[in-house]
Amino acid sequence: MNLKQLEVFLAVAESGSFSRGAEATFITQSTVSQHISALEKEFGVKLLDRTGRGALLTSGGKVLLQHVRRIIADAREIELIMNRFKGVEDVTLSVGGSNIPGNYMIPAALPLVLERFPGLKITLLQGDSREILGRIAREEVEVGIIGSRFEDEGFTFTPLGKDEIRLIVSRQHKWRKRKSVALEELLEEEFILREPGSGTGKTVREALAKAGVSPDRLKVRAWLGSNEAVKHAVAGGLGISFLSEVSVRRELARRELAEVHVRGLRISRHFYLASRSGRELSPAAAAFAGVMREICGE
Repeated sequence: MNLKQLEVFLAVAESGSFSRGAEATFITQSTVSQHISALEKEFGVKLLDRTGRGALLTSGGKVLLQHVRRIIADAREIELIMNRFKGVEDVTLSVGGSNIPGNYMIPAALPLVLERFPGLKITLLQGDSREILGRIAREEVEVGIIGSRFEDEGFTFTPLGKDEIRLIVSRQHKWRKRKSVALEELLEEEFILREPGSGTGKTVREALAKAGVSPDRLKVRAWLGSNEAVKHAVAGGLGISFLSEVSVRRELARRELAEVHVRGLRISRHFYLASRSGRELSPAAAAFAGVMREICGE
């Protein structure tokens, strides 16, 4: 059984004639008869009675006709769907975002994305950077924006804008008015940090180690799963933290939090657009990635 045979059967059944069925499907009448005979042989059921009044459906033919109409309708819809897909129309794209991209960067880019591609619908799934890579691997999302690059095979990482990570304290903290502190002074304070799977956490650990301070020597009071949770804990005086500049701009402007420079330590990173290696992006994903690169400057 193939789609052409079903199309021929539908044409004959609806027109009640082998000759009109042949005209509708652009084949000869003898070929129509061959297709119908092949279907009858495959199912072991007679589908059409050849009479002087034309081709009449048998009981078995009526049963088949109900299903064939749905199959052919779905098949004809495929071309429309694929054309919409190519034109980024009536398409839902699932993207992943780690904490900073998911809470700040992607929402900021959505107005421009949807203005340019009004038929595109976006579903955003969030998690830490490791979790987003897992979602990409399981094909729950097609692309993700994360805060760190991992040496994992099977992924492509495209740089997508830079971020500075700052030492942040509460407005009541003793360092709030200091212009800078020494690296060694960090070991005297209690920290609230992001969980180990986060891009921010990975970048901070690498930068401290490079500066000669073992991250394991920090007094960590709590590991929290989001920047918002860390900000609230720092603002409440539970400790200090390293946080993305993107995530604390508003609080710094309002003086709800304070930034302190650490001498001999500068922490910066790239965000990355992550996708499966060797896989061509869908038109929708390519359109989304293009807008993100335009906004982030890379």
